[in-house]
Amino acid sequence: MSTPYIPCLDLGTYIHGTAEEKQKFSDELGRAFNDSGFVTITNHGVSQDLINKLYAQVKAAFALPLEIKQKYEKPELAGQRGYTSAGKETAKGAKTADLKEFWQIGQTVSDGDAIKAEYPDNEYLEELPEFNSVTREIYQKLEENGKYLLRAIATYLDLPLDYFDKHVHNGNSILRGIHYFPIEDPDSIAPDAVRAGAHEDINLITLLIGASADGLEVLTRSNEWLPIKAHHTDIVVNVGDMLQRLTNNKLKSTTHRVVNPPRELMKTSRYSVPFFLHPRSDMDLTCLDSTISADYPKAYTDMTAGEYLDERLREIGLKK
Repeated sequence: MSTPYIPCLDLGTYIHGTAEEKQKFSDELGRAFNDSGFVTITNHGVSQDLINKLYAQVKAAFALPLEIKQKYEKPELAGQRGYTSAGKETAKGAKTADLKEFWQIGQTVSDGDAIKAEYPDNEYLEELPEFNSVTREIYQKLEENGKYLLRAIATYLDLPLDYFDKHVHNGNSILRGIHYFPIEDPDSIAPDAVRAGAHEDINLITLLIGASADGLEVLTRSNEWLPIKAHHTDIVVNVGDMLQRLTNNKLKSTTHRVVNPPRELMKTSRYSVPFFLHPRSDMDLTCLDSTISADYPKAYTDMTAGEYLDERLREIGLKK
């Protein structure tokens, strides 16, 4: 059986290209999301210098003493802002928590939009001021890239070009810095404990910028795990469950995981910074009429993005 192909697309040809180049990008992105659910993106406008600063700050943040990190852990926020310690998140259907800790940065509303009242303030990391500014800059750049990608998706779905714009303006997106911490004694962990159990993302699309080590794998349609290899400068983009619901499974929310390294590397860390692009809570995720047919009957009940997010946060243990 042939190995599935994860295409690498040039976002610059969509942002700055001709009408024909935009259409080609849209077609290729749509085909990939209809097939594997994953692409890698180059020429995205995020400099290598900024990526290096991001990972340096993320590593420094997780290197802080636990008692300092726990100052920023607010259980009432369900892991949506600030620090979340180890053992708090479990993949849907799994019995053992993921081997990770993470920090989440959410939307900053600065234009007077009333939706600001829905969002808790971000936790400001006092010990590392640059962490706050660098992650905010990354957030804004990935949010902008995400808007272009959603416009290309809208074209692929024969929707108006700006279909998603109003839904993601000041949307409930999250930038998550993840530390898959070292395991000093591999024999001490549960047999089924992994860095990130097999799961699908909740949101519309996810943009993952860099990663400090291999480990990300995608479950193919032939039920085989495919390692995702991307250059440190590339952005890996995948479909989330909200987009899958909206398109009645036309676009695939692909199951993926982060596997443990070989035993001899278990004592090393892995860092990752995904951006989960969420819409506003009132976005209607009812399946698009154009994706429903006799061959593809409606697969999901009607639900808003906010209702779906609440359901999923409870399923993965972040919200009680």
